Amino acid sequence: MRRWLIFSGVGLLVVAGLAWLVWTDVTADLPDEAALARFAPALPSTVRDVNGEVVASYMRERRIYLPYDEIPPLLAQAYVSAEDKNFFSHGGVDYAGLVNAVFVNIEAKFSGKRPIGASTITQQLAKSLVGNEVTLTRKLRELVVARRLEAVFSKQQILEIYLNQIFLGRNAYGVEAAAQAYFGKTAKDLDLAQMAYLAILPKAPSTYSPVTQQARALARRAYVLGRMREDGHITEAQRAAAAAEPLVAVPNRAPRTRRSGDYFIEDVRRQLIERFGEDSDTQIGGGRNSVYGGGLWIRTSLDPAMQEAAEAAMRDGLTRFERGRAWRGPAATIELGEGWTGRLAGAVVAVGYPTWRRAVVLARDGGGLRIGFEDGSEGRLPASNAAVKRAGTEMSAAQAMKPGDVIVVTRAGGAWALRQAPEISGGFVAEDPHSGRIYAMVGGFDARAQSFNRASQAQRQPGSTFKPIVYATAMDNGFTPSSIVVDGPFCVYQGRRLGQKCFRNFGGRNAGPQTLRWGLEQSRNLMTVRLGFNTGMDKVVAQAKALGVGDYAPNLAVALGAGETTVLKLTNAYAQIFNAGRALDPSLIDMVQDRDGKVIYRRDTRSCPNCQAEEWDGGPMPRPGGAVRQVMDARTAYQTVHLMEGVVTRGTATRLRVLDRPLAGKTGTTSGPKDAWFVGGTQDLVAGLYLGYDTPRNLGGYVQGGNTAGPIWLDFAKVALKDVEKRPFVIPPGVRMVRVDRRSGKRVFGGWPTGDEPKAAVIWEAFKPESEPRRVGASTTTRAIGGRVRSDAEFLDNSGGIY
Repeated sequence: MRRWLIFSGVGLLVVAGLAWLVWTDVTADLPDEAALARFAPALPSTVRDVNGEVVASYMRERRIYLPYDEIPPLLAQAYVSAEDKNFFSHGGVDYAGLVNAVFVNIEAKFSGKRPIGASTITQQLAKSLVGNEVTLTRKLRELVVARRLEAVFSKQQILEIYLNQIFLGRNAYGVEAAAQAYFGKTAKDLDLAQMAYLAILPKAPSTYSPVTQQARALARRAYVLGRMREDGHITEAQRAAAAAEPLVAVPNRAPRTRRSGDYFIEDVRRQLIERFGEDSDTQIGGGRNSVYGGGLWIRTSLDPAMQEAAEAAMRDGLTRFERGRAWRGPAATIELGEGWTGRLAGAVVAVGYPTWRRAVVLARDGGGLRIGFEDGSEGRLPASNAAVKRAGTEMSAAQAMKPGDVIVVTRAGGAWALRQAPEISGGFVAEDPHSGRIYAMVGGFDARAQSFNRASQAQRQPGSTFKPIVYATAMDNGFTPSSIVVDGPFCVYQGRRLGQKCFRNFGGRNAGPQTLRWGLEQSRNLMTVRLGFNTGMDKVVAQAKALGVGDYAPNLAVALGAGETTVLKLTNAYAQIFNAGRALDPSLIDMVQDRDGKVIYRRDTRSCPNCQAEEWDGGPMPRPGGAVRQVMDARTAYQTVHLMEGVVTRGTATRLRVLDRPLAGKTGTTSGPKDAWFVGGTQDLVAGLYLGYDTPRNLGGYVQGGNTAGPIWLDFAKVALKDVEKRPFVIPPGVRMVRVDRRSGKRVFGGWPTGDEPKAAVIWEAFKPESEPRRVGASTTTRAIGGRVRSDAEFLDNSGGIY
């Protein structure tokens, strides 16, 4: 007897130990009640533009969260009747239902009846949290989590989470997304039959497809309606009417997305992932603010009008550059036959324009080609509309095409005409020079096929657009706009291995001694190199680094833009110069809120006491605090802007004069030429762009920044600056506006500038105190207003003061 008791005790201990080991294995890594209390379904993050309009969403799961009080009661009751009629009475596990399911399913195995499930709604929710592998361990883990869910949440909260969490097919998670995916309406607008249909989907959405499995779907919907009638949620008349209703769903299509601003939105996504992470953590309650599951609300500085203007200008400029060039061949090749529409839709093809479409060559058709589109429709491409030469051959594009070739076409009367995405590309950025907020960004012809963002990622040589930094550094070190620099041969000895390096001007000619102003307006290489040498290239590259352009070695070639940078960096450098030398950090994101509306990131963190006061207290206007960081002397910055106004007035960017407003900027052309640039703007807007091949190569001897990049900037500005107030550039304290002879730089006392004459002999020039020319000069075109010569003070007063 004693031995038996000993063996029994040992056996119990072994069983208890095994039970403990099983329990430990089952509950390992399961979320506790505290973690479950923090649980929140993954929600899409929503991006808004500067006007507050939604422009994009980042999501893995298409979900629109509905609070419990916004879920139609009849819809919730449909799910309870279909999935768990005892939901409001059990504690997470329906033991009575479990026993009943066992007997029913045994009977069903021999009678052919439909088996029934035993998982409660709480268990189904738990299953979505612990995984869905078919194992006993997973089932036990599901039971544990279900009990913990019931301990943490009320029944209404569990049902709310469940109806927003479940997958219902068509990449729809939750009832609101499903209502829109299947019926094109919100959940509150569904009728009874549609609610009952959505309630049949949790088990296997594809099994009850309204298109391919309609008979099965109708039978299951009738079952749910019958259960709702049995549970007393609807009347017999309602059931009969809903059961008789046809099952009609909208086509299964991805939600329409706005194509404008793709490059901007993608850069926003990258920044958010770096700050908040990409996906939710595997641990329940972790990663609440992730980009693809955190339900973030992102307010950006994207200006839709400027963005569309920038995209249109860049597209037109890129296609204009390549107009008339040979057809390079198909964008892709696909296999024809069954399913070709899907393969065409999946082909990576740069389309660009809204009126351009991708198509596939189906067959030759007499004097042309029969082509097909993604929606299955067909069209005709006449040979005359594809007569351009095939590159490297003597054949026309129409002759070179073969079935399966993916091409780009556009409407031309009643037929179609061949188009192709340009091989050349480029980047564009528009920025607010007061805050550094980016209004528009274009990184190529079409982001769908060219994800590389040339505005923020492409490292290119800026060429002559770097020269204003050289001139600004010189004016910070003793030079003035009227200083004379020789435009003549300049050589430097680079050592025994490299020998002597001689620089030259574009065009090869020299002009002799000239003013700094003339040198920048005419973009003279020799004057710039000599200026950089005399100022000190160590100072020049230090200024470039302070402006954020790049960190360069102090080589003379850098003065001509040999150091690499991006459009974003260079445009921001110009914005800082336009902003009186005050530092700016370019930004795309203004603010980020979490799913509950709490601000978790703000670009501008300055405090501003009394800025939101309801009434003015009669004191000074409240202003944001914070120290201002100068990256360039404000007076030097204005002198540089004033010189760049001359570039537009009578220099290398005169085609922009048609805008008839104060403008400043600089053209740029790199050696080859391989890139064409223009960066410039107004007191309130700065924009920059470049054009070039991704693998740099010669663009053609005629290409310059003024005739290639300038027209694109002009097209953008015509839209972006339309109806915008014409404001002169603000003159900071400490700058003296002095009349000088434009060509010699000498001071003038007997003449006055003529505001409407670009090449007036006398102009206003900006000087720092005690740096203006002392020599007296006489103008060749002395001008008196009203029979007398006005004083400087009178002129400035009549012009509205010093701006």
